[in-house]
Amino acid sequence: MNRKKFLQAAAGTTAALTLASLETYANAFAVPPPQHSGAPGFELLILATNWGFEGNADAFCAAAKKEGYDGIEIWWPGDKKDQDAWSAALQRHQLKVGFLCGGYQNEPAAHLSYFKEQVKAATTHAQLKPLYINCHSGRDHFPLTANQEFITFTTEQSRTTGVPIYHETHRSRILFAAHVARQFLEKNPALQITFDVSHWCNVHESLLADQPEAVALALERAGHIHARVGHPEGPQVNDPRAPEWKATVEQHLKWWDTIVERRKKRGERMTILTEFGPPDYMPTEPYTRKPLSDQWAVNVYMMQLLKKRYS
Repeated sequence: MNRKKFLQAAAGTTAALTLASLETYANAFAVPPPQHSGAPGFELLILATNWGFEGNADAFCAAAKKEGYDGIEIWWPGDKKDQDAWSAALQRHQLKVGFLCGGYQNEPAAHLSYFKEQVKAATTHAQLKPLYINCHSGRDHFPLTANQEFITFTTEQSRTTGVPIYHETHRSRILFAAHVARQFLEKNPALQITFDVSHWCNVHESLLADQPEAVALALERAGHIHARVGHPEGPQVNDPRAPEWKATVEQHLKWWDTIVERRKKRGERMTILTEFGPPDYMPTEPYTRKPLSDQWAVNVYMMQLLKKRYS
C-alpha cells in the first residue's frame, strides 16, 4: 500500500473510531437517570429552538416534528402576518409553543413599557396559546428597584391569565448572576425562573460549587429549563458528546435531574428547550468560521438524551 492510500485508510479508520467513541460516550454517563415515575399530571415536553435555523415557520415546524420534538420556543412574533404563519405551521404539524419576550431599551421605563406590551400580547392572543412565556427581562445595570417592577408585573399577569411566566437566568438580564438572582427569589416567593445555568457558569467562572444556597433556591423555583451546557470559560461547550466535557455535562444533568424530579413528584408539567446555538455561541475555526459541531444535530442529540432520561 502506498503512502497516500495508507493515509486515506488511516483517516477513515480514525474517523470511524471517533464516531463510535462519541456514540459510546454519549450513552454512558456516570450519573444514573432518575427512577421516579411521576405523579398524575406530570408531562414532559421538549421543545426546539429556531435560533440559527434557516427557513420559514412551516419548514422549521416540519423539521422539529420529524425529529420528535413536542413543540418549539420562538420570540413572540409581533407582526400579524408572522403570527398567522406561525399559527398555521403549529396547527399543521401539531406542535406546542412557548414564547420569548423581552426588551432592548437602555432606559428602564421605556424598556418596561415595551416589555409589558410584548407579554400582554403573547399571553392573550386568541389563536397562539403559549405553554409559557420566557422573559429576557430588564438589564444587569438597571437599579434593583427598576428590575423589581418587571417581576411585579409578570407575577400579576401570570395570575390573571393563567400562563406561566418565567424569568431566565441570562447574562445581561435581571437574573444574570446566582447571588443577584438569590436576592430576587428571596424577596419574591411567586417568582418562577427559566433555569439556564450555562450563563451562571460563565459569569462566575465556575460550576457554582461555592454558591450552593443560591443554586438550591433556583432549582426549587425552576419551571422551565434551557438545556445548554456551559462551562467556566463560556456559555456553550463545543460538543456535549465529546469526552473532555464529561464532568461538566454530568454536573448539568444533576441540576436538571433535581428540577425534573421535583416537578414529577408534584405532578406538574416540565418543559425543556434544547438550546445549543449557532456561531458565535458555537465555537468556530479561525478564519473560516466553520462551526466545530453541527448545531441541529447537537440539539437533537440533547432532546433524545433528555427524553430517554426523563420519560
